Amino acid sequence: MITDNPPPDSSRNNAREARQILRAHRYGALCTLSKKFDGHPFGSITPYLVDHDGSLLILISALAEHTKNIQNDARVSLITHNQDDPHIQTQGRVTVVGSATLESDRDGAGLRYLRYFPEAQTYFAMHDFQFYRIVPQAIRYIGGFGNIHWVKAENYALARYPLIAQEEEVLAQMNAEHEAAMRRHTAQTDSEVELIGIDCDGFDIRVGERLLRIQSEVPILDAQQARLSILA
Repeated sequence: MITDNPPPDSSRNNAREARQILRAHRYGALCTLSKKFDGHPFGSITPYLVDHDGSLLILISALAEHTKNIQNDARVSLITHNQDDPHIQTQGRVTVVGSATLESDRDGAGLRYLRYFPEAQTYFAMHDFQFYRIVPQAIRYIGGFGNIHWVKAENYALARYPLIAQEEEVLAQMNAEHEAAMRRHTAQTDSEVELIGIDCDGFDIRVGERLLRIQSEVPILDAQQARLSILA
């Protein structure tokens, strides 16, 4: 039986699973409300990065149609899906419903974003490209056939945790001292490996030109837990 209303004790698990899907992928379909066509839904494809708190960062040009729409009406949605699964109707997918606002700390957002999207450096250097942050108001999470849920924003959002400020220190140490441990996670012996990000739900390793997401079974909240998770 399909249920749209999971019991309260499962809500936080659904929120974490939804974040895991979002963090595992790099682009989605962004829907904005068209300024030109009087609020008609307008879809576009955009890369995104899930920040530590679960909000989404997108880097977009002032000239883009979706940016003009956001500046006129901040309401948006973004959907991503399991991009490795050919069975489109049964694959995991997540829709974020929220509002997009201009990110005031452009340089701070760029430090993390460009680790994930180094090819965006050219766009970042252009002054008409700015970061917008999509703050979720609700999440539609489909984990597969019959596993369908609405997740409330208060269950999805994350309070600040120490790892947010410690991430760059952890990355520097792991990349300098623990290449062998990262190779164990990737099963790679010849390609270059680099730890590029770690958050409460797992960590990301660049393997050659490809990103590999390693999900964590337990929350990673500080530098010590991060090191133990990577060295395990």
